[in-house]
Amino acid sequence: MSADLVSAVIKGTGDPRVRLFSSLRFMNPGLSCVLAGVALSLLGVYAIDVAETRRAIADATSLNGTAMRQAVFCCIGLGAALVVALPHYRFYRYLAWIAFLLCLGLLVFLLVPAVPAWLVTPRNGARGWINLGVADFQPAEVTKIAYVLVVAAYLRYRREHRSFLGLVMPGLLTLPPVALITLQPDLGTASLFIPSLFAMLVAAGARLRHLSIIVLCAALAAPATYPLLKDHQKRRFVALVKQVQGDRSSADDLNFQSFTAQTMVGSGQVGGTGDAHARALLHYNRLPERHNDMVFAVITARFGFVGGAVTLLLYGVWTAGALATAAVCREPFGRLICIGLTGFVVAQVVVNVGMTVGLLPIIGVTLPFVSYGGSSMLTVWLMTGLIYNVGVHRPRPPFRDSFEWSGDAA
Repeated sequence: MSADLVSAVIKGTGDPRVRLFSSLRFMNPGLSCVLAGVALSLLGVYAIDVAETRRAIADATSLNGTAMRQAVFCCIGLGAALVVALPHYRFYRYLAWIAFLLCLGLLVFLLVPAVPAWLVTPRNGARGWINLGVADFQPAEVTKIAYVLVVAAYLRYRREHRSFLGLVMPGLLTLPPVALITLQPDLGTASLFIPSLFAMLVAAGARLRHLSIIVLCAALAAPATYPLLKDHQKRRFVALVKQVQGDRSSADDLNFQSFTAQTMVGSGQVGGTGDAHARALLHYNRLPERHNDMVFAVITARFGFVGGAVTLLLYGVWTAGALATAAVCREPFGRLICIGLTGFVVAQVVVNVGMTVGLLPIIGVTLPFVSYGGSSMLTVWLMTGLIYNVGVHRPRPPFRDSFEWSGDAA
C-alpha cells in the first residue's frame, strides 16, 4: 500500500481506493438508540418479573421463567442488531423486495384454513403466530422492517409523490400488509403502518396539504367501517365511550382491563411503591396481560409517575437518536430507513401508553423493548441495528442529496 493511500485511509479523503473502514463512524447519534434500547430492555425484564411473581426481590435467586425468557430474547435481539449493523445499509435495498414478498407470503400462510392448529394456533381469536417449537414467531412484526425498506427504496429518488395522484403507489405498497394483518385480525399492528408511511412521505417531500386531505377523508369515512369490525373490536370502542362518559357500570366486564390498568398506574403515585407491595398489588388485582400489553402499568405501579416519565424519556432518547441519524445522513435511502422505523416505534409507544391510561381503546399493541415477546423484541432490535448501521456507514460519493425540491408543480 502506497504512502498516499495510507494517508488517504487515515484522513478519510475521497480517494477511490479508500476502503470501507475509512468511512465508518462508530460514535454517531445511533449509539443513543442502542443505549436507550438496552436500558428499556433491562427495565422490561424487571417489570415482567414483578408482574409475574409475588416473591420479594430480596429473596430472589433468579428471575421467574417468563422474565428469564425475555432476557434471552433480549440477548438474541442484541445479536441480531449487531449482525444487521455490519454490512453497508445500501445492501438492504437489494433485499427489500425479497424480504417484503416473503413476509407477505407468511401473512397469507397464517390465514390458510388448512394449516394445522398446532402450527398456527389462534390467540384471542387472531391467527398471528407460527409455532416454531421453542418459540412463537409473529410475521407481522418483521413485516414492519421489510415494509420500510421497500417504501424507502421506492421513494429515494422519485418526485411523483409530490403530486396528489403520486401518493397512490405508496398507498398500494401499504395496502397488502395492512389488509392481511387486519384479516388475522390484528387491527392494532395494522394501524401502525399508516404513521410510518406518513413520516416517510413527509421526509421525502410530500405536500402536507395532500396528506391532510387524505387524513380528513379517512376520518370522515371511518364511521362507515364500524359494521365491518369484529364483535370484540366493537366492544373495545364501546368500552372507551363508556369511560369518556364516566360510566363505571362496565368496570367488571368491558372495562375491567382498562380500569384495572388505570388503578395500577395511580397506585404508584409520584415515587412508586416497594417491590413486594407492587408485586402484591399486581397479583391481587389480576390485571390481564400485565407482562405484555399492560406492562407500562406495572412500571408506574412500581416506580410511580417518576418511573413512567423516565421510561418515556428513554423513548425520547431513542427517537432523538434515530432522527439525528436521519438528519446527518445525506443519502435518501438511509434517511428514509431511520424515519420509517422511528414512525413505527413512536406510534407504538403512543398507542400502548394511551390505551394503558384510558385515552385510547385497547387494541393489543405492545410496548417496544419492554413488553414480553420474542418477535417484538427481535424486531425492535433489528430496527435499532439498522438505524445504527445508517449512522456508522458514512455515504460515499457519488450520491445524490436527499429530497431537495423547489418550484415543482403541485
